[in-house]
Amino acid sequence: MESEQLFNRGYCRNSYNSITSASSDEELLDGAGVIMDFHTTEDDNLLDGDASPGSNYAMSNGGGGAGGVSSSTHLLDLLEEPIPGVGTYDDFHTIDWVREKCKDRERHRKINSKKKESAWEFTKSLYDAWSGWLVVTLTGLASGALAGLIDIAADWMNDLKEGVCLSAMWFNHEQCCWGSNETTFAERDKCPQWKTWAELILGQAEGPGSYIMNYFMYTYWALAFAFLAVCLVKVFAPYACGSGIPEIKTILSGFIIRGYLGKWTLMIKTITLVLAVASGLSLGKEGPLVHVACCCGNIFSYLFPKYSKNEAKKREVLSAASAAGVSVAFGAPIGGVLFSLEEVSYYFPLKTLWRSFFAALVAAFVLRSINPFGNSRLVLFYVEYHTPWYLFELFPFILLGVFGGLWGAFFIRANIAWCRRRKSTRFGKYPVLEVITVAAITAIVAFPNPYTRQNTSELIKELFTDCGPLESSQLCQYRSQMNGSQAYPEGSDAASTPGVYSAMWQLSLALIFKIIMTIFTFGLKVPSGLFIPSMAIGAIAGRIVGIAVEQLAYYHHDWFLFKEWCEVGADCITPGLYAMVGAAACLGGVTRMTVSLVVIVFELTGGLEYIVPLMAAVMTSKWVGDAFGREGIYESHIRLNGYPFLDAKEEFTHTTLAREVMRPRRNDPPLAVLTQDDLTLAELQAIINETSYNGFPVIVSKESQRLVGFALRRDITIAIENARRKQEGIMLNSRVYFTQHAPTLPADSPRPLKLRSILDMSPFTVTDHTPMEIVVDIFRKLGLRQCLVTHNGRLLGIITKKDILRHMAQMANQDPESIMFN
Repeated sequence: MESEQLFNRGYCRNSYNSITSASSDEELLDGAGVIMDFHTTEDDNLLDGDASPGSNYAMSNGGGGAGGVSSSTHLLDLLEEPIPGVGTYDDFHTIDWVREKCKDRERHRKINSKKKESAWEFTKSLYDAWSGWLVVTLTGLASGALAGLIDIAADWMNDLKEGVCLSAMWFNHEQCCWGSNETTFAERDKCPQWKTWAELILGQAEGPGSYIMNYFMYTYWALAFAFLAVCLVKVFAPYACGSGIPEIKTILSGFIIRGYLGKWTLMIKTITLVLAVASGLSLGKEGPLVHVACCCGNIFSYLFPKYSKNEAKKREVLSAASAAGVSVAFGAPIGGVLFSLEEVSYYFPLKTLWRSFFAALVAAFVLRSINPFGNSRLVLFYVEYHTPWYLFELFPFILLGVFGGLWGAFFIRANIAWCRRRKSTRFGKYPVLEVITVAAITAIVAFPNPYTRQNTSELIKELFTDCGPLESSQLCQYRSQMNGSQAYPEGSDAASTPGVYSAMWQLSLALIFKIIMTIFTFGLKVPSGLFIPSMAIGAIAGRIVGIAVEQLAYYHHDWFLFKEWCEVGADCITPGLYAMVGAAACLGGVTRMTVSLVVIVFELTGGLEYIVPLMAAVMTSKWVGDAFGREGIYESHIRLNGYPFLDAKEEFTHTTLAREVMRPRRNDPPLAVLTQDDLTLAELQAIINETSYNGFPVIVSKESQRLVGFALRRDITIAIENARRKQEGIMLNSRVYFTQHAPTLPADSPRPLKLRSILDMSPFTVTDHTPMEIVVDIFRKLGLRQCLVTHNGRLLGIITKKDILRHMAQMANQDPESIMFN
């Protein structure tokens, strides 16, 4: 009898019916209201049973008397409406990728079967097919517009620390002097329309008093911006802090963090990102722009039922949005697509690649139309080099790669140690005080050095730029004394001047300052990206190396290294190129990106011939960094926060079996299970109240322990509440059954409760002797929440994603409980 019940026609392959969810934009990644329908069409009702009084509630295939039929029909009419909330997910839970994909296939089949019925159904099918392109178009438009707004506002507020434009308050320093006829080549940044704070307050531009006043105002504005940013984040949107990329990686892997991509987070992140960048803290806006773009993608996905009701489909939109975010951050659409593929996405089908490409294209087009920097480019530090590189230069390029890898390994360890200390000590309880302290130290130390005082993006632009006759930078003073036609004229004593040596010392101090401050800044409770500070550190180191090699080639052009390549009077070394290679190496050392990083930097420079130096430096930095630890900064922060993220790049090499990882263990209480047809409602509610598990295996009986299916705690709770609200006669002693037909009950028994339709009839199972490396691979590639362990068809235990993460931590000699998200 048990085997007949187990293998009857009700245990057929699953199908899924979508339902309307009442989720709002506020509830970020709220799962769609979906009821899982694992039964045949006879069992469309969630709660079944004959409604006629005096019946024994036994189900029969042949129908019943007239009263029974009419009552049953009335009940079916009442219960045909799906239950809102069944099949959705709680906050900080993982989605079931397999269920979501099956649900989408069922929706697609339903639309295809109806599209030939009428013109309206055909129109609906067209709308459904094009909704993916519409949502990524809207995401690209919004991302480009917000990026342009952030760039313009950050530039204006950054210059506000030094002075103000009297002719037009909304102009930044550069725009203020565009129309002035009083500027000179040597002092191109000075014009009567632009007034420093010392000129406005004291009436004098030079002298110690004006320097102190400018110093004070610079520090005051930096503290004001930082204080306002951290207060807005703390009060209105705590999720707006940090770069957001570790959390987006976790969300794209299937984890739910409600509110992380909501309207409030988007609004506060946009405002506070401008304030944080303008405060002068050692951070960038490029990482947070990915978070901003994903917020846009999440909000627009609620306009289309195809995405709002399916968590897996929504993550396809978020993958495309992250590509758009990098596209507007660096002006690199192709690099953005590769970044999404290489760094953040967990599931990346081919159509997501096309839509990511289109979203990045639209976002870049919008940003180019806005032209925030006034140079007809998408980024401030776009450069073009015209001199080739020579074979002997690979050696300094590889040295820069080694420096980048060492910097990345050092930064990751130091920053994680500081963040862990912040989480475990009282210091972390005062985020406002911490931000104010770091901002004050940054402003006070940064102001005396012109390379740390200026905006980091402008610093990178200056370091990337090749010296020419029109450059007035201190780094180019040795060039400005030449005739411009020859770089190394014979007999010239203008190879380098005290100005260049002074700039080298200032850059060396700026390098030390940036390294120290970036460690303490990344992780503050303000929006903070890591791309720009890392690139600045690499660009400073690269420029120093480039100038050193250039001077070596000038003074020793007869050496065998330079003799064949560097002719006298030829321009053979480009220090700006070394800065670019150093920037790529340091960013690669921190993030461990490779292909996408090379393409991003290539798109920044527009030079195909520099791909080989970039590839050499980036791969060297990755190899050197991996020698100290394979995790990049984002994976390290995911592990620090304890998010349930199974990294596909991480190999599982241990020889353990499923039975060694499954729960319950030897000394644990027995596994909480439900039987298929002999539980009462009171017993079911007692199991739910006494445990905190997210789901329960359903078995034939306690004696046989043969597996029937798996029921989620949330679905059971919602189904019971709905039955009590809509159906009379449900009592605490009502029988609960998950079978096709109701069990035979005494005539005076209360109405039974059928929960078969919320039962997953095909849960993933492995045997107790399955190697854990196969189990880990199944979890990674199928995105499972849990997997049941059986022996000869009998249920033994369960393995969840958190069990795997605990086991992996244990194998790595870490405390398994300390890494889990709380």
